[in-house]
Amino acid sequence: MDLGRPARKLCTACYMSRIYAFVALFVMGLLSGCGTLSNGRGWGQDATPFPGWHRIHNAAIKAAIEPGTWIPAAAAAVLQIGDFDENLSDWAVDHTPIFGSQDRAKRTSECLLGAAGVGYLATALAAPSGEDRKQWSAAKLKGITVGAAALSLNLGVTEILKDGAHRTRPDASNEESFPSHHASSAAVFATLASRNLQSLAISHRARNLLQLGFTTLAAGSAWARVEGKRHYPSDVLAGYAIGHFLSAFANDAFLGLDNSHDLVLIIEPSRNSLIVGLRWVY
Repeated sequence: MDLGRPARKLCTACYMSRIYAFVALFVMGLLSGCGTLSNGRGWGQDATPFPGWHRIHNAAIKAAIEPGTWIPAAAAAVLQIGDFDENLSDWAVDHTPIFGSQDRAKRTSECLLGAAGVGYLATALAAPSGEDRKQWSAAKLKGITVGAAALSLNLGVTEILKDGAHRTRPDASNEESFPSHHASSAAVFATLASRNLQSLAISHRARNLLQLGFTTLAAGSAWARVEGKRHYPSDVLAGYAIGHFLSAFANDAFLGLDNSHDLVLIIEPSRNSLIVGLRWVY
């Protein structure tokens, strides 16, 4: 009797249950979300569908130049050289170095995506939104609505791109391979959760560790789709770039938080030249 495979499945299930338990404990420990931000306002309190062109412009520029957007986008482009994309996909499917099997990779991708979603909700609930219960509830509703809008926007964009690209999946099941919706959704959750951590009164080291954890969840969910033979590496890289850009843009443009620390694109014409740079006010 082969006990190895059931044992490995059990280990995977235990591992994922521990991830969910950690996220649940994080929610329980920080659920109150009382108090206010440094500017005296609550997280989500100033969320608006009409932020103004200046904020929209700055949010779009900042989201585009963040490493979470351009690095995976550039990597996806590089993989189009020769047969790099297909060869890396074949290697991942044949060896499944992280998850051990295609089936386990598919299941784990779903679990990691779910954990990232719960993590986002935990940080949203933990962010300070005021002492008054009614004010707290209204602020949370507005803030989480921005997150839901970012997720919906991501779904719409990825579906449009899938319809336009018509790329056949590695397993030949359909023509919806590019870009990966799992990867883009995981990136949305990870990016929004990392943004929310900026509003929490925790140490710099703890914030960095949590951000690394959310990024790992998203990256793991994305790579699992490659080992599960559902996507090529460029599919998940492009999906991650799309999800990061859209969620960073939506958060910075519509959540209404003080963005005095934002990067701002500066273009200053002179008599014989054009000066382009970035300004960070701190």
